[in-house]
Amino acid sequence: MTALTKDRNTPERMGWYRSGTVAANVNIHNGSLLMRDANGDIKPGASETGSVGLGRAESSANNTGGQAGDLTVNYRPGIFAFDNSAGADLIGTSHVGKLCYIVDDQTVAATDDTGARSPAGFVDEVDGSQVWVRFDEAITGIA
Repeated sequence: MTALTKDRNTPERMGWYRSGTVAANVNIHNGSLLMRDANGDIKPGASETGSVGLGRAESSANNTGGQAGDLTVNYRPGIFAFDNSAGADLIGTSHVGKLCYIVDDQTVAATDDTGARSPAGFVDEVDGSQVWVRFDEAITGIA
């Protein structure tokens, strides 16, 4: 490509809504915590390594019995409340600003369980049994 010699109408993606391909054999519920796996596909949050938190599912996608990429799902990064873990994994106010980790599609924890969990995002606030998590795939992935 060469440098511009005239004005260009550069495409823009507006808003926070995103979509992506769904992993094989998963069922995503609207409102669930989502993660992107090492293959680049989206799946419900789970205790596994090699993934990173994306945000909240904005639609459902039942790909049970399907192949990766058969369906797409809409999701949204941002700040969302999910359930707090328990015991040694309980997230408290001292964790604000730090990474939290995916337990399942509605729960986050303070630790990676000795390397067994992927990062969800950053703790924004702790409100009773809820943890407000800031989801930004790019920043969380490099943290």
